[in-house]
Amino acid sequence: MPIIEVENLHKKYRDVVAVEDVSFTIEEGEIFGVLGPNGAGKTTSVECLAGLRARDGGRINVAGFDPRTDRDQLRKILGVQLQSAGLPAKLRVHEAMELYASFYPNPADWVELLDRVGLAAKQKTAYGKLSGGQRQRLSIALALVGRPSVAVLDELTTGLDPQARRETWSLIEDIRRSGVTIVLVTHFMEEAERLCDRLALINKGKTIAIDSPSGLIAGVQSEQRVSFRPTTPLTDDALLTALPEVNSVARDGDTITVYGTGNLPYVVTTALAGHGIVAAALRVEQATLDDAFLALTGHTFDGAQS
Repeated sequence: MPIIEVENLHKKYRDVVAVEDVSFTIEEGEIFGVLGPNGAGKTTSVECLAGLRARDGGRINVAGFDPRTDRDQLRKILGVQLQSAGLPAKLRVHEAMELYASFYPNPADWVELLDRVGLAAKQKTAYGKLSGGQRQRLSIALALVGRPSVAVLDELTTGLDPQARRETWSLIEDIRRSGVTIVLVTHFMEEAERLCDRLALINKGKTIAIDSPSGLIAGVQSEQRVSFRPTTPLTDDALLTALPEVNSVARDGDTITVYGTGNLPYVVTTALAGHGIVAAALRVEQATLDDAFLALTGHTFDGAQS
């Protein structure tokens, strides 16, 4: 049985519908991603799931509990890190951990937990003195101090530099290995591909697709793209356009991009080699989650229409 079930979730604020029809199930032990552009309804959906907002319609079940009627029971098994959550600047790390641990009858050893997230040396540091990555790691520790079986992590790496983002990803993977089911809200495609077992793709308050990242990508009938710089001038595109796998050829300065299907990199490099041309700076691009989202909605993540 799934540990989380969300069915036909609906939520509005006065006359504005934030979530129109969101449905998904999450299996125990998964990292399940809720992916979509800003304003898609992701955060509202997980806030309803966590019992932080009352839904207007639909059904939610988290480990046998309804977040609307069983909030006290749900709080014992659910840890939440929200994007908007902040702590007083002068509150020290150990004070925050002690405070949150006091909310639970059987909290985790918070000293050990700080060590686990790489903050053992920052116990006496004020929250306002922490870096962005350190604040996010503290947020994770606070979400885990109650020994939850499910952790909701909302836009965890927004605003982090690439190194801090990758360190946070590694930490999330470690948490999953400890047996915690993770609901990860994100609008970063790379993050979703790296971490998530499955994804619910949400747009304009609706679930438009659910699958693994590779499954979503495989469902996109997208051309491959092979870009390169020829070591000697390639004056006639017909060398490439004559190949059955090639659909078109484009040039941008000294870079040539070939669009096509099949084993495109092999046939292109073989044809070039037959004429004494080496494909330097060769880059092969396959379909991505961006392509999947575009194919499903007709829009890119930034709202541009195809």
